Amino acid sequence: MTYDLAIIGGGPAGAAAAVYAARKRLRTIVIAKDWVGQSSVSEKIENWVGTIAISGVELSKNLEMHARAYAKDPVSGAEILTFKNGESCIELSRPKDKTSTGDSFSIKTIGCSTKNTYKARTILIASGSGRRQLEIKGAKEFEHKGLTYCATCDGPIYADQDVVVIGGGNAAFESAAQLLAYCKSVTLLNRSSIFKADPGTIETVSKNPKMNIITNAIPKEVTGNKFVTSITYTDITSKKDIVINTTGIFVEIGAIPNTVFAKDLIKLDQTNHVVTDSRNQRTNTDGIWSAGDCTDGLYHQNNIAAGDAVKAIEDIYLYLHT
Repeated sequence: MTYDLAIIGGGPAGAAAAVYAARKRLRTIVIAKDWVGQSSVSEKIENWVGTIAISGVELSKNLEMHARAYAKDPVSGAEILTFKNGESCIELSRPKDKTSTGDSFSIKTIGCSTKNTYKARTILIASGSGRRQLEIKGAKEFEHKGLTYCATCDGPIYADQDVVVIGGGNAAFESAAQLLAYCKSVTLLNRSSIFKADPGTIETVSKNPKMNIITNAIPKEVTGNKFVTSITYTDITSKKDIVINTTGIFVEIGAIPNTVFAKDLIKLDQTNHVVTDSRNQRTNTDGIWSAGDCTDGLYHQNNIAAGDAVKAIEDIYLYLHT
């Protein structure tokens, strides 16, 4: 069969899209490797609007449950949402006539032991992104034990403590700015003397008396007992190893959007994020929308991902029915 809509990805964007698609009676297939977004690593999320505090794992479960609650039409009992968990999209094919809503896209997926092909009139890419991992000794061992990839999610846990931020882009400086609000001190380690962050952001954050910036610093090892107690970096200039005592390490060295399957069909920016029209989340290919962390949106947060997905569904409905 041909679906009205194929949603590729779970998480806040995928769940919000599924709920709104079902409410508009769009026959939808939801293709998700899993429903575990980036925030699943957080022990306590305090900025998911409407919920004072929730763990990342619980949030992921709630998102999937909410979407599945709309699987069937409450009146007719007919299936509205079809879920394909454990499958990843590996290829999207362009319809023969991309200006016709009567034609369909082909979505090829792969699971643990199966390969499938589905057809849909429209596509919403909500495949998210993955944090670029810190690959040094001790990083994996102390992940979630003092080493984290989300200052917004976990920062308040480290109130009145000395913390370290690794990175030199906007995300690193913005994370440092958040942490300065409640941490005793923030030390930023950058691999070179050149920052990728906006000059204005760098200037503002640098002026804070609790901020310490170290350049030409190559992270070498994370150490601790049950939790992080220090990080060692190598000074490029002196070649010496230097230890910083800290209880929290926030890694902001970039994210990798999950968009490789669409690279030949839609426009991506220089970092492989989907280029969208912020008014309606449309891509440059007729019939394809995108929402969440895989897009080129200026800010990436759970609430923003959900909102962008809702915006996309509103536009998709009009596209299909007007």
